[in-house]
Amino acid sequence: MEDYWDHRPGPETAVLVGVTCQDHSREQVSDYLEELAFLAETAGAVVRGVFTQKLDMPDPKTFIGSGKLAEVKEFVTAGEIDMVIFDDELSPSQLRNIERELMCRILDRTNLILDIFAGRAKTAHAKTQVELAQYQYLLPRLTRMWTHLERQRGGIGLRGPGETEIETDRRIIRNRIARLKVQLARIDSQMAIQRKNRGKMVRVALVGYTNAGKSTLMNLLSKSQVFAEDKLFATLDPTIRKVVVENLPFLLTDTVGFIRKLPTHLVESFKSTLDEVREADILVHVVDVSHHNHEEQIRVVEETLRELGAGDTPSMLVFNKTDAYTYVEKEMDDLTPGTRDFEKQGGTLHFSPP
Repeated sequence: MEDYWDHRPGPETAVLVGVTCQDHSREQVSDYLEELAFLAETAGAVVRGVFTQKLDMPDPKTFIGSGKLAEVKEFVTAGEIDMVIFDDELSPSQLRNIERELMCRILDRTNLILDIFAGRAKTAHAKTQVELAQYQYLLPRLTRMWTHLERQRGGIGLRGPGETEIETDRRIIRNRIARLKVQLARIDSQMAIQRKNRGKMVRVALVGYTNAGKSTLMNLLSKSQVFAEDKLFATLDPTIRKVVVENLPFLLTDTVGFIRKLPTHLVESFKSTLDEVREADILVHVVDVSHHNHEEQIRVVEETLRELGAGDTPSMLVFNKTDAYTYVEKEMDDLTPGTRDFEKQGGTLHFSPP
């Protein structure tokens, strides 16, 4: 059988798939798939179609129902689509079953984010962190990749039960993971020493949802040229600059952006990077106020900070991209008493009076 995920020259094409569960509204799923499309675009794919299905819970075998899967297969076959991307992490068996049915490359949200991180990583530190996260994600999913290698290895000195190709690859990956963890532990200790050597200056960390504009704000405040781009995860390595405002010096750190369903493996691998957030004296939470669902993004960032152990660190909200924000004040008669309501791009923002 030919390798059915060999793709043609040019941008890879993708189809997105999401599930509307009981605790999600159709609008929420639409927002999630819009973000998934942005992730796919950041990775270099061109989205050709979007499929959603309302289920009480995802199908344990194929994530979506058989009818919807057949619908996706028809679209993929007709359009010669390169890959199908699911907006949730798929189990190894789900990946295997879906791939067998659709006969194209299957990615889940975690795999897509890991791929973007791999492409964005520039320094040795970031590359090591991403590689570790990728191997940890890959290890339990080897069965779907090596189903054609179930034959036993043989040869002089290897007769008898031997070991399968997959067992060999698992052992290689486990050894690689162990070496990467040692390497990261060494780097983490070096970075911890660097943080101690910075003295007793106040440390301020820029945090926020990915693509909220943290790096642009960093460049403005520090008069530096930190890489900034209108794509997700433009910054992976923390950038630290000394800033002086009204004769008050402090250290300003630009950190990796957060996102909904940030892969656990990435959080574990980026420990030293996220330590810049944990050890900050003040957090500046940058919010893209022009985004129609920025309230949800604020919630995701606050939850992530609590998970990192930085939920009690003093913080301030900074609303960014106000030039792209528009609103129309409604008639007060149409509003709930005591509430000011503003319509903006694609959504509604509620303010309680002071």
